[in-house]
Amino acid sequence: MSEHSLHGGDPSVLRRLNSAATLRALRDGGESTLTGLARQVGLSRPTTEGVLGELIDRGLVTEAPPRPGSGLGRPARRYRFRAEAGHALGIEIDAHRARLLVADLSGEVVGGHRADLDVAAPPAERLGAVRAAVRACLAAAGIERSALRAVAAGTPGVVAPDGTVAFCTVVPGWEGLNLARELGRSFSCPVLVENDANLAALAERWRGAAREADDVVCVHAGLHTGMGALIGGRLHRGRWGAAGEIGMLPELGLRDTTAALITGADVGPEAAGAALAGIAALSGAGPAMDGAGPLLDAAGWDGAEARAVVERLAERMARGIAAMALALDPEMIVVGGPLIRAGEPLVAELRRRVRPLCLSPVRIEASELGDESVGLGALRLALDRIDDDLFSLDPPPA
Repeated sequence: MSEHSLHGGDPSVLRRLNSAATLRALRDGGESTLTGLARQVGLSRPTTEGVLGELIDRGLVTEAPPRPGSGLGRPARRYRFRAEAGHALGIEIDAHRARLLVADLSGEVVGGHRADLDVAAPPAERLGAVRAAVRACLAAAGIERSALRAVAAGTPGVVAPDGTVAFCTVVPGWEGLNLARELGRSFSCPVLVENDANLAALAERWRGAAREADDVVCVHAGLHTGMGALIGGRLHRGRWGAAGEIGMLPELGLRDTTAALITGADVGPEAAGAALAGIAALSGAGPAMDGAGPLLDAAGWDGAEARAVVERLAERMARGIAAMALALDPEMIVVGGPLIRAGEPLVAELRRRVRPLCLSPVRIEASELGDESVGLGALRLALDRIDDDLFSLDPPPA
């Protein structure tokens, strides 16, 4: 934006506009000289120099070391965005595990940690284990807690706008807990809480299969199947945070997804063999199943009975996925979660069964993010909150 575009306006707003534009240019475009930056942002050289001085004072910009082999004479000074000036923390919390990712201000992941949780633990004990996991994650990454500028957590269930888990059948004792407030006791920065499928949708558009799409439905298949939706590139939460929860209708086949897979595999002639018996042996794992690997590998995909299991599950899920597609008419449906691995037959079978139920040629793709989609989505949500602060045109609080 040109420095003359708000001529005659509030000078403080103009300074913040210039500062935001300069900071964004350095963060997104890499190192630059004073002259190059002034040209890029559309400011005069003296104005750009003053803005850089302010950003350096705030610790967000620094002078980069001279580049080797830059020729005779004094090289032009170059400036860079200090991605290390702060960090974001993303947390996934479900019934049996916590997964954490920490990133710098450019979104580069610089650390992570995983911790097992007791499925039967009460909320206070579960939160204590999450706090211990945060300490371990930050210590391993060499990051001070004070360096965190925002934290976001993902969890199963309906999450109200204030961070309260309004409805949850997966995590014992979770329903009614203001998770944002409870987690916030451990941090001095903003703490956000969001539904896990919603965060998976954010992650798929950021770094996954939906990078080029604006209208996306993300199917998160696990113990139950949840859905998150992006409309026009923005997360659609609904008025109370319950958008996409069509799995509440039993006839749509999205509840008890893992149980349906196990039950389907457990039914059949004795000739199904050891592969199907392997699934039955895992039927007690329930929410403690860490990913689909053990379950799907035990099934094997060579036999007719194993294929029949996938077909029955896809047939069951197709109604709910198609209902969401008909309601939102997305460009793409991304199928992910613990029961999905890229290239698995379940995704191919869903393509075959969902597309005929839709009125538009929607693409159906497998997630590229594996079991990190919710954690990455939480990280993206935290980074977006940081961006709101970095590029805000509002005056800083007194």
